Amino acid sequence: MKDARDVIRRPVVSEKSYGLLEDHVYTFEVANSASKPEIRDAVEAIFDVTVKKVNTLNRDGKRKRNRRTMSYSSRPDVKRAYVTLVEGDSIELFEV
Repeated sequence: MKDARDVIRRPVVSEKSYGLLEDHVYTFEVANSASKPEIRDAVEAIFDVTVKKVNTLNRDGKRKRNRRTMSYSSRPDVKRAYVTLVEGDSIELFEV
């Protein structure tokens, strides 16, 4: 089994992720090779909550142009996980 901190890389900070917090849905950037059961186990181990559902999303890295050499490169691909918690559970990420 992988270490939980190797599966969950960081939380995603965006307007969409903040809007989903009201529905108990938290967004994380995860390892590209992580599966849904691994993500569920990692979130439950790190934050001591009960996970109801996990949805994953693979995003391709953006293509970027170098003006000096007129060549192209790309940013790395990213995998996101939308984790839904059961009613009553929450993760204290950004609350003051």
